[in-house]
Amino acid sequence: MKVRKGDDMKKSLKIIIVIGYLTVFLFAAHGLVNIAVDYYQNSKETDEVQEKFYDTVSAEEKEDNHDSDTVRPEFQDLLKENDDLVGWVKIEDTKIDYPILQTDNNEDYLTQNFNKEYSILGSIFMDFRNDMKTLGKNTIIYGHRTKNGSMFEHLIKFKDKAFLEEHRTFPFETLYDSYEAEVFAVYITTTDFNYIQTDFASDEEFESYLSSVQEESIYETDVEVSKEDIILTLSTCDEELDSMDGRLVVQAKLVKRG
Repeated sequence: MKVRKGDDMKKSLKIIIVIGYLTVFLFAAHGLVNIAVDYYQNSKETDEVQEKFYDTVSAEEKEDNHDSDTVRPEFQDLLKENDDLVGWVKIEDTKIDYPILQTDNNEDYLTQNFNKEYSILGSIFMDFRNDMKTLGKNTIIYGHRTKNGSMFEHLIKFKDKAFLEEHRTFPFETLYDSYEAEVFAVYITTTDFNYIQTDFASDEEFESYLSSVQEESIYETDVEVSKEDIILTLSTCDEELDSMDGRLVVQAKLVKRG
């Protein structure tokens, strides 16, 4: 039986289409595998860092050895592994329990883990303009949103008023001091709003800033903030207002412990 030229072309076209679909599928599958591996490695690494941090010394030893002029014992071993380490943040009933890193820019740790290896999850890091030893009026901490609930994904829980009521405070640790962070503002915004301002020309400018962020907040809290206070700003991405420039922000007043 004679095969017509048109039939050959149709078969060839079908083969090309199938190959195209297979190529796309394999490419997507490869990407998903890489993401899964990155998530697994990040989780394993986080467990190891947390174990070293919490097992270094007992709570009693931490308190006895506290000295604002020297690096606290729980940070000393980890600091030898990564000298970009500046602190630690933990929020109960979330996966947020991470070291805070800092370099001379806000790009490096968008795609690097604690070991300074490439990771799509990045790390939790402090704005390069901040000074972790003295802390300015507004200390900014950044982290990605993720599909597995790691990094700063669980900041979204603060949009739930019941969660906020039960988690009004959380610990914030630096190499030198320990603070209680008292949440006073939670909001969705965009990068057009300069919530990451760190320098203020006067007390009046800082007070104006505080008023602005409180107006943005989804909830009113009983935490009073004034020109004498220092605050902590936790920032992550959010697509509610803008897929590229949307941000979820949780802000707290820092009160030094001890």
